[in-house]
This record gives sequence, structure tokens and C-alpha cells, in this order.
Amino acid sequence: MGFWNLKALKLEEFRPGIWSKVESGSNLTMAFMELSANKEGTTHAHPFDQCGIVVEGEIEMSIGEEKKLLKPMETYFIPAGTSHNWKTLTSPAKILDVVVKQS
Repeated sequence: MGFWNLKALKLEEFRPGIWSKVESGSNLTMAFMELSANKEGTTHAHPFDQCGIVVEGEIEMSIGEEKKLLKPMETYFIPAGTSHNWKTLTSPAKILDVVVKQS
């Protein structure tokens, strides 16, 4: 709790092909995730903002009508209510994702 070393962080399988570690407070959730190669999320939207950074690998992010291939040290910001999705290509990706909860 409080401090993470991303190089040594122990992840648990969240869904098939997705491993994560999550820390939640009353207003914020932070998740570090490893996504297998050739994996795709489901297009969705939610009533809170979301942002993150690619730590390792590449991930294709779709936010609204925009689509971009993100590489390490590139970020994304998803405004509340905006449809979005992600997809990994031929290699796994590691991302640090943060969401702000509604009060």
C-alpha cells in the first residue's frame, strides 16, 4: 500500500490474458496491468475520467473517433462518457491506468 516498484510488482490474473494490481482510495483507483499479445478490450464508456501511460510494449487506443498506437512513455486521457477501447498487437503491453471516481 502506498508505494509500488513496477519492476517487482506481483500481478494477479484479472481476466484471461490480463494480469493486474489495483489500489483504490475513496476518489481514485490506480491499476498496473500487463496485457497479453493479440488481446482486445470491449468498446465501452463510463461516467468518470480515465488516463494512463504505456510503460512497456505497444497498445492501440481508440478514444471516440481517434485511434493511436501508443509506445512506452506515451499517455492517454479518456474524458467521462467517451467510448473507448484498446488492443495489443504482436507483443504484450504494460500500462499504468488511473480513474477518478464520481463523488
